[in-house]
Amino acid sequence: MRLAALTAFVLGVCALQWQTSLPGAATIAMLGGGAALVLLVLRLNPGPLARAIALIAIGCIGFAYAAGHAMWRMADELAFDDEGRDIAVSGVIASLPVKLERGVRFEFDVERVIAPNMRVPSRVLLGWYSGDIVVQPGERWAFTVRLKRPHGTMNPGGFDFEAWMLERNLRASGYVRAGPPVSRLHAMVWTPRYAIERARSNLRERLQPKLVDKRYGGVLLALVLGDQRAISDADWTLFNRTGIGHLVSISGLHITMIASLAGLAVGALWRRSPPLLAHAAAQTVAVLSGLTAAFLYALLAGWGVPAQRTVVMLATVGIAWLLSSRIGAATSLALAAALVCLIDPWAVLAPGFWLSFGAVALIFYVSAGWTGREPRALQWLRVQWAITVGLAPAALLLFGQVSVAGPLANAVAIPVVSVVVTPLVLLAVVLPLDLLLEAAAWLVEWLLRFLEWCAALPGALWQQHVPSLWAAALAMAGAVWILAPRGVPWRAGGLALMAPAFALAPAAPAAGEAWITALDVGQGLAVVVRTANRTLLYDAGPAYGPEADSGGRIVVPLLRGAGIRGVDMMVLSHEDMDHLGGALTVLEAVEVRVLASSLARAHPLNSLVAAAGRCAAGRRWEWDGVRFEFLHPQAGWESSRRNNQSCVLRVAAGGASMLLTGDIERSAESVLVETIPQTDILLVPHHGSRTSSSAEFIAAVAPRWAVVPAGYRNRFGHPAREVLERYASARVPVLRTDLDGAVSVVLKPDSIRIQSERRLRPRYWRRV
Repeated sequence: MRLAALTAFVLGVCALQWQTSLPGAATIAMLGGGAALVLLVLRLNPGPLARAIALIAIGCIGFAYAAGHAMWRMADELAFDDEGRDIAVSGVIASLPVKLERGVRFEFDVERVIAPNMRVPSRVLLGWYSGDIVVQPGERWAFTVRLKRPHGTMNPGGFDFEAWMLERNLRASGYVRAGPPVSRLHAMVWTPRYAIERARSNLRERLQPKLVDKRYGGVLLALVLGDQRAISDADWTLFNRTGIGHLVSISGLHITMIASLAGLAVGALWRRSPPLLAHAAAQTVAVLSGLTAAFLYALLAGWGVPAQRTVVMLATVGIAWLLSSRIGAATSLALAAALVCLIDPWAVLAPGFWLSFGAVALIFYVSAGWTGREPRALQWLRVQWAITVGLAPAALLLFGQVSVAGPLANAVAIPVVSVVVTPLVLLAVVLPLDLLLEAAAWLVEWLLRFLEWCAALPGALWQQHVPSLWAAALAMAGAVWILAPRGVPWRAGGLALMAPAFALAPAAPAAGEAWITALDVGQGLAVVVRTANRTLLYDAGPAYGPEADSGGRIVVPLLRGAGIRGVDMMVLSHEDMDHLGGALTVLEAVEVRVLASSLARAHPLNSLVAAAGRCAAGRRWEWDGVRFEFLHPQAGWESSRRNNQSCVLRVAAGGASMLLTGDIERSAESVLVETIPQTDILLVPHHGSRTSSSAEFIAAVAPRWAVVPAGYRNRFGHPAREVLERYASARVPVLRTDLDGAVSVVLKPDSIRIQSERRLRPRYWRRV
C-alpha cells in the first residue's frame, strides 16, 4: 500500500502539469481538504474498495499540492505594462554567474523596487553586457534593469523555456541598463543558500586557472560543480553518440560512490578508536558520514533532480537501516520520487527525472534474484544491457535517437569516471595537489579517445523519427517483457510491442497536399515545406551566438523528429544573418540536395551543395502534385538594398496557396503587384516592418490569413503598428510567431487548415 500511495501522489503532481489552466483557490482547497477528509473516513472502514478510493484521494492531494504551489508561484509575475520599462532595483546575486562573450548572466533575488506603483518578481534572470564585469554570488547590488515576462520559442517538440523558468522560480528575464549608475552595496549577504553559491564560485575560480589549458577541463568542472557550460558542443555530440551524457552531469552514481567512499573511510577510522566506539557503533557513524558526504556533494553540484533523487534514496535506505526497519527497493524509489515532487513539483517536466528514476528502477528490476555465484562482470553487462534496452523507448520519445554503442562506452566510462576520476577531482578540491588534477585530466583524455573510437563504429547511433506517445508506452511495456527474469514465457515477444515505435512512420502529407510550418525562431525566419515525398527549407533562421543557432536548436531537431533525413531544396532568400544564420548547421547535419538563393556566386555556402543556383523569377517545378514557383527577383531587376533581392516563393496545392516573401520592401512589392496572383496565406514581408506591406501589395495578394515571423519584443519593433492596422483594414486575420508560436498550415486541393503551436499545446504557464 505504501508503494501505491507514493505512486498515486506522484501521478497527481504529474496530472497538474498537463493542465491548460489552474483551478481557482477555492477549488484547490476543496479538492485537497476533501481528499484528506476521505482518507480519514476510509481509515475507519478498511477494505479493497476503500484502498482504491484512498489511492484516488492521495492522487487528488498531489494534484492540489502542485496546483497550490503553482498558483503561488504564478502570482509572482511582472505586469505586461511594465515590460521594457526602466526599473531601479536592489537585491542579491543568487547563482553562479555564467560568463558570456560580452558580459555575465546570473539569477538575481530582488529585495527592493525603487519605483512607485511597480511590482517586480522576487527572482529574475539578468544579463549584464558591459565588458569584463565580475560579480559574485551573495553580493548585494543596486542597478536599473529592463525586464520581460518569461517567453521562449514554441515549436513542435521543442524545448519549453517558459516551463524551465517556472521550475527555477525565475518569473522575468532582462538585462542591466548600461547608462544609469550601478553600485555594490554589500560584499556578502550571509545566508546558507548564498554561502553555498559563493563556495561554488570560489571553487570554480580556484580550479579554472589549473584547467584552462586542459582539453577536457570543462568535463572536470562539470563533475565537481555540475557546471556544464564549459563543455563544447562537439564534446556534447560525442557524449550523446556514445550515451554517456549522464556521466558528465552529477549523476546518482557519482553521489552514491562518494557516499560509499566517505562511509567506508570514516567507518574504518572509527573502528580503530576504542573511545569513539564507546560512544557509537562504527556502522552507524559510517552511514551518517556517507549521507552527509552525499548531501554536501549534491549541494556543491547545484542540487539537480538526479542529485535530489539519489540523496533522498540514500537517506531513506540509511535511516531505515538505522531504525532496523526493512524497506523495499521499489518503495524507496517511490518515496524518493514523491519527496522530489514535494520539493519541486515541476521536476516531472524534466527528462532527467524520468531517465534517472527509470535507470534505477531497471537496475532493481534486472538485479532481483541475483546470487553471489554470478560473476560481477556478467552482472555489470546485464545492467548495461537492461539500461540500453529499457530506456530506448524513452530516449526515442525525448531525443529521437538511441546510442547503440552506449553499453560498450558505459562499461568502460562508468567505472573510470565514477570510481576514479570524480574522487580524484574532489580530492584535489580538498588537498591542493595539482598532481591529482593532472591525473584526472589524463584519464579523461584517454577516455575521450576511447569514446571517439566507439562513436566511429558502424551503426553507433540510431536516429529516427520521434514515436507517438502510445507507441513509446507500448515499447516500454515490451522492454519490461524482454528484460523479465528467466522463466517468464515468450520474452522475445516484447520485440513485437517495441516494433511500432521503431517501424511505424509518423504522419506525412498525402499526394497533392503541402504541409507548411513557419517556425518560431525568434527574430528571423525559417519555414519548412513538406509534400508527400519531398522537403523544402525556406531560410534557416538566425544565429544566437558563436556556438548556437536556430539550425541546431530548432530546425534540425524538427526535421529529425518528423523522420526527415534530407532536404530536397534549401532556399536562402537573401544574405541577412537572421535568415541564414542557421544554414551552415543544417548543411552539416542533413543532406541538402539543391540550394537556391540570391547569394553571390562566391558565397561559401554555395560550395557546400553540389547543385547551387539562383532563385530567378519564372523558375517552376512540381513535387507530388504540389506546384512551386519563384516570383522574384525578376530578370534585370536590381536594388541597392539586399532585402529587395529576397527570393519570393509561391506554393500551391490545387486551389490553396501560400506566398513566402523573405524581406522584400515597397520597391520590390510595387514590381510584384502587377503580376502577382492572389494567394490564400501570406508570410508577411520583412517581419512586419513599416518598410513593407503596402496597401497596394496587400490588395493585390488578397490573403485570407497573414503570418508574421518576428521575435518577442524584438528591438526593431516588428511588426509595426501601422502594418498591423493595414492588415486589419483589409480584414485579414494575423498570426504572429512571437505570440502564437510556430504556425502550421495544411494546404489541400479543396481546403486549408491553419493552427498555432501555443493554441495546439496549451499549458497553464504559457500565455496565449
